[in-house]
Amino acid sequence: MARINLRPWREELRAEKQKQFVVMVVGTAIIAAGLTFLWSSDLDNSIAYQQSRNAYIESATKKLDEQIREIDSLKRKRDELLARMKVIQDLQGKRPVIVRAFDELVRTLPDGLYYTDLKRSGDQVSIAGMAESNSRVSTLMRQFDESDWFTSPNLSNVSSADGQRAGYSEFTMTVKQQTPEPEGEEKQ
Repeated sequence: MARINLRPWREELRAEKQKQFVVMVVGTAIIAAGLTFLWSSDLDNSIAYQQSRNAYIESATKKLDEQIREIDSLKRKRDELLARMKVIQDLQGKRPVIVRAFDELVRTLPDGLYYTDLKRSGDQVSIAGMAESNSRVSTLMRQFDESDWFTSPNLSNVSSADGQRAGYSEFTMTVKQQTPEPEGEEKQ
């Protein structure tokens, strides 16, 4: 007897292949969704990590900015203190100068002459005084020329005095005050 296969084997084969295809599509979709989820969570983690690094850098930058402001403030205070110290040192250094200048004014003063007014403006000293004769004024000018503390005497006015001071000559002059180099030190 001949065997005849009446079963619809082609439809079954087609249904089996279609079933396999659907399983493969579903499996591929699940794998693709899983890979997409992993990629997305890795990307989110990377973004979160970078944001935390950025936040740390910003906080460190703020701390450094505060330290820079504090350093600038300290530098300003230091400069102010150095300026004050320099002023004090200059004043301390110049303190004996005025004493020496007055001493030199007395040493250069010849007999028969006296000062009535002294004014200092910068390094210029204006002198007004009375002299018994014009030769005493000339002597005063020569002594200023020879002085280490005064230079460039300039006589601006000589006139005879009136009233109680008759016989005296009034004079006004300017001299330039200088501070001599200390002895023993040479200019280099």
